[in-house]
Amino acid sequence: MLDLAVPAPLSRPQGIDTRRIVWPYAITLVLYHILALLCFVPALFSWANVALMLAGLYVFGTLGINLCFHRLLTHRGMVCPRWLEYSLAILGVCCMQDTPAHWVAIHRLHHAHSDKQEDPHSPLVNFMWGHMGWMIVENRDISRLEIYSRYAKDLLRKPFYKQLEGWLFPAVVFGSWIVFFVGGLSYALASGDGLRQALLCGVSVLVWGVFVRTVLVWHITWSVNSVAHLWGYQNYDTGERSRNNWFVALIAAGEGWHNNHHAQPRSAKHGHRWFELDLTYATILLLEKMGLATQVVRPDLTQARDVSA
Repeated sequence: MLDLAVPAPLSRPQGIDTRRIVWPYAITLVLYHILALLCFVPALFSWANVALMLAGLYVFGTLGINLCFHRLLTHRGMVCPRWLEYSLAILGVCCMQDTPAHWVAIHRLHHAHSDKQEDPHSPLVNFMWGHMGWMIVENRDISRLEIYSRYAKDLLRKPFYKQLEGWLFPAVVFGSWIVFFVGGLSYALASGDGLRQALLCGVSVLVWGVFVRTVLVWHITWSVNSVAHLWGYQNYDTGERSRNNWFVALIAAGEGWHNNHHAQPRSAKHGHRWFELDLTYATILLLEKMGLATQVVRPDLTQARDVSA
């Protein structure tokens, strides 16, 4: 049975100081949303760019965030060759959801204190807090030094992830902007367009391939934190508000089977029932058949306790 009840409100984490804005996050959120709105400029629209954006949701969102940041790095639900792991991590970085170490640390903290006051982004505070508000005000409890020492030491032992805490992160982000702009520019020039039209093509590819795609991936990822902790059904009694939400599962390539995930976090498969489709896990299975994913963790379905009836 679908649970539509609104739970009792929760207090913000004790480390929150609403008077102190995290300006790098706030400015980035506003800037990307404004630049994404350029997609409504008629001269920047094309169905090819829409297709590029949709492909980007899979390449950067599903592969970079869902598969790499979440199921591989955070929960160690599989093992990949180092070259593939690092390549997928680069795709995740292009989604501008902070560094892999910070993303992993926040998510592990969320699992440790899900829907309690210590949870950095529980929507039981309010919906917008769980969706995005938690990022733009200071929380002393998730300062990098504090949270890394407890929840991300394993990642930071690798020089690659330490470099992403410094110069490599902005290099990847700005490098991706250049790749999309130059790609669009070069395609137009190769097609015989003049320089003005080619520049316009480069800008349109940048807008759709980077800014529109990034903003959509943001809200898809955030909906797992917000929507999937408020509305849906439970297969497992996990002692917190995680829910399986079919809409979030659809747009987030399987991440919306969130109650299943909270019941068995290490499992690389989030869809536990036959109808719970999981595109991210289907990709993992393909990698496994290709010999590029090993030690894939499956769910223990004998633990199932149906609480949805």
